[in-house]
Amino acid sequence: MEANSRKKVVVVGGGFAGINFIKQMDDSRHYEITLVDQNNYHYFPPLLYQVATAFIEPSNITYPFRRMFQGKSNLRFHLGKLLKVNPESNTIETDTGTLTYDFLVLAVGTVTNYFGMENVKECSLPMKTIDDALNMRNHMLLNMEKAVRTENMTERERLLNIVIAGGGPTGVEVAGMLAEMGRNLISKEYPEFTSITPRIYLIDAGPVLLAPMSKKAQAEALKELQKLGVFIKLNMPVKDYKDGNVVLGNGETLPTQTLIWASGVTGQEIPGLPAEVIARGRRIMVDEYNAVKGIPNVFALGDICVQTTDAAFPNGHPQLAQVAIQQGQLLARNLERLHRGEAMKHFVYNDKGSMAIISKYEAVADLPNLFLKGFIAWATWLFIHILPIAGFRNKVWLMFNWFWSFVTNDPTLRLIIRPRNSDRPKSEPKQMTTQ
Repeated sequence: MEANSRKKVVVVGGGFAGINFIKQMDDSRHYEITLVDQNNYHYFPPLLYQVATAFIEPSNITYPFRRMFQGKSNLRFHLGKLLKVNPESNTIETDTGTLTYDFLVLAVGTVTNYFGMENVKECSLPMKTIDDALNMRNHMLLNMEKAVRTENMTERERLLNIVIAGGGPTGVEVAGMLAEMGRNLISKEYPEFTSITPRIYLIDAGPVLLAPMSKKAQAEALKELQKLGVFIKLNMPVKDYKDGNVVLGNGETLPTQTLIWASGVTGQEIPGLPAEVIARGRRIMVDEYNAVKGIPNVFALGDICVQTTDAAFPNGHPQLAQVAIQQGQLLARNLERLHRGEAMKHFVYNDKGSMAIISKYEAVADLPNLFLKGFIAWATWLFIHILPIAGFRNKVWLMFNWFWSFVTNDPTLRLIIRPRNSDRPKSEPKQMTTQ
């Protein structure tokens, strides 16, 4: 088939949903696919916290799109940020140009939700992107160096304390990693800290950690984090962050220069879509084929969409990587069916379970009809997270970095690399001042 006779598919977003859709379509003779993303690389969000804690390199979990598309005549890449969708003209506007489409796939994911707390938005550390992870790493390492120099014990405590808001998998994994690294590294690299050690607080507004997981997983995570010395506060929302203090719902304040925000997400705003298709949390309402309601040639996948047609998930699917992957793969197969004049298949989520790592050799895993904990869950977690990493080289280097860090208890990536002011990400928090 001639390239100019192919239907044009524009995919916005190169995360799990977008990339898995493209992988299924990379040898299609019927469709020409253009990926639009504001980054030129795909990255693996579940391991961002390991970049932020200097455990692995950013290159271990990133892979350039153009390298991924090499040798695929029907794949194109467009570097740009989505500004507006124009369903009436089948075009999208980006900050680098306008693209036309026959089919549009929106896989833009979510952004951090600060629930209207401007101080938290301005001064906390999110963890949604590679930039966020590197900024967090720099921030914490710089605070350690400041703490070494200061003779004011109150200020030293504020610099060393870390508060993590959000008791989901990200919050639990960050807390466990930081606690373990603090225990293993502080005495070796910071002999100045003889009278004080960092305190790590894990805060959640709900009654349990790992709320989407089983009670066994919740209890195990709580027990293991407490063994590591993490201070856990449940049923305790964050209300503000001012003057170098996190303000909790009961009025209690926690002194810290580091508030890590892992407490919620909301959908990316997409101008141009009708208001009636936008649901709670800015998610886009889709039908059983992931088509945006009322716009049959526009689809939404992954965290950005809400689908209520799956009998097992009447209120919509959880915002998990597996949902995004399966939706992307099915949509690709459905477009091929559509070209052949066959009926498309409904999306039904196959729940393969969930897991979270807590510390070295400790993890929890809720698998279908099976609960795992400890070393076997930890080994399963490592294996599961190696498989989706893009690129053979990345898989090998990630395994090597993990092996070295786990054996030595001494990751070697604690470099403070500060960009020029003009290059700093907009999400970089302002330093809190204390009175």
